[in-house]
Amino acid sequence: MNNQTHSLRPKALNDAETIKQTILRYCIYEGNHMIPSLAEALGYSVPTITKYIGELMAEGYFIEYGKVASQRGRKPIVYGVNPSSCYFVGVDIGRFALNIGIMNLVGEIIHETTIDTYRFENSPASLDEVCEHVCKVISKVNIDTTKIVNINVNISGRVNAETGYSYSVFNFEENDEPLAQIISDKIGYPVQIENDTRAMTYGELASGNARRYKNALFVNASWGLGLGIIIGGELYYGKHGYSGEFGHINVYQNEIMCHCGKKGCLETEVSGSAIYRKLCERIRNGQNSVLSELVNHGQAITVSDIVNAANLQEDTLCIELIEQTGSELGRLMANMINIFNPEAVIIGGTLAMAGESFLSPIKSSIRKYSLKLMSRDIDIMLSAMPLSSGMIGACMAARQRLFPYQHRGN
Repeated sequence: MNNQTHSLRPKALNDAETIKQTILRYCIYEGNHMIPSLAEALGYSVPTITKYIGELMAEGYFIEYGKVASQRGRKPIVYGVNPSSCYFVGVDIGRFALNIGIMNLVGEIIHETTIDTYRFENSPASLDEVCEHVCKVISKVNIDTTKIVNINVNISGRVNAETGYSYSVFNFEENDEPLAQIISDKIGYPVQIENDTRAMTYGELASGNARRYKNALFVNASWGLGLGIIIGGELYYGKHGYSGEFGHINVYQNEIMCHCGKKGCLETEVSGSAIYRKLCERIRNGQNSVLSELVNHGQAITVSDIVNAANLQEDTLCIELIEQTGSELGRLMANMINIFNPEAVIIGGTLAMAGESFLSPIKSSIRKYSLKLMSRDIDIMLSAMPLSSGMIGACMAARQRLFPYQHRGN
């Protein structure tokens, strides 16, 4: 384990450090540059940029990327960020899998692992298992692990990313210590936590379909149901960081107890867990499915199993349940469109893997129930990376905390 610190962790910066941070952040997100173009873009003099690029190179954060052709005088040198100067780890905790990625400073995912034997439980043992897997992945990857400067762990439910507290899961510690600090103590690296849907939204904003939009809604349709909100090219958090609890809107008089402790939540009818419950009920009532034998023998079934049964085996019961869920999700999303008037709605999560059988009824219901002026030119699409956006978003969030950047949408 490495309880290292890092010179670029957030702290009170003097003028020199501020300038170096500015140069570094700019080149992380905007790419390589020559000194004159950096000076013009950042508003510093050429001698100032030259001085601090020299210091960043001495510290290992900058390297030369070669010279460019010039018709007169010496060829100017292009400078940029050294990708291997530091690394970030993203951990996405799902209901039926654990996705871990490692990203370098320029945003390249250099390693990713899916542990599909992991099964989430809200218990100390499950948290310990997450920490053990993270440590194993780090120990096996071929990098200088002392350069890992931040780890982001995605947690479902109410998460305050600023304070490091989780109020829905893994909140069983009696000493009232932030979950982020508890995990950090277990694995020996700086750790932050983030809501899973918000991290997925950030992944889409940084690398996926949301890059083209300043105002968009991202739906995480997996075991549960979450909503990521992008306003002005940035994630909307709300007052305490708990925005987007779409699945816990009270919609139904069904007397079904949600895991949040209330009855009638949207998630009780529109989610992977709802599809699973309905599938089991209908099989036990005599309907047939390729998953009937597993259900009748009490074996575990994941949302991916249901999606695969629909996609690969054309299971009519699974297709029907997925289409019904998409239609109902579209009806409720029409309300969100009427409220937010977004440019786009992006559907992610495990259910997005069902493709058109999930997306088409969503589109139909949105057209039926939303105001025409609100939805006439809205883009409705599936996530570009439904299974990896959480991991990518976690890595990006880990870097964002150290090197904040304001999204520059179109």
